[in-house]
Amino acid sequence: MADPKARLEQMLSKLRDHKFRITPQRLAILKILASSDGHPSVDTIFEKVKRDFPTTSLATVYKTIALLTELNEVLQLGFPEGSNRYDGNKPYPHPHMICMRCKKIVDPDLIGLEGLTDEVSRKTGYRILAHRLDFFGLCPECQKEENPQ
Repeated sequence: MADPKARLEQMLSKLRDHKFRITPQRLAILKILASSDGHPSVDTIFEKVKRDFPTTSLATVYKTIALLTELNEVLQLGFPEGSNRYDGNKPYPHPHMICMRCKKIVDPDLIGLEGLTDEVSRKTGYRILAHRLDFFGLCPECQKEENPQ
């Protein structure tokens, strides 16, 4: 996980460079994204922001996340059921482990991914701009529930 303070400063700097206002609600959203070791949904972020800013609208959260995604400060993980998740710690393509039961998402450190990307590019002639590599399975906690010892 990236240093949350450093990530927050990077996101704030990018917003300031593009002359966007830093409202208290926007700052709260940034802090959640910068400090999350998971991959929160808009609804999760919204619920956390509402605790301190009860008048915040869901639209504010959506607009802020869309802006951060456009500025390449947040990575959006789209899923078929529409429950997109967001990564403010690693806003660049990287692999994910996704539990099919509890929906937990973790970022494994894989050494060979860069080599794989280079190989795919060489073999296909594509200039790779982005990629997405997801592994689906059951996390250790869900495995324990499935087979209690």
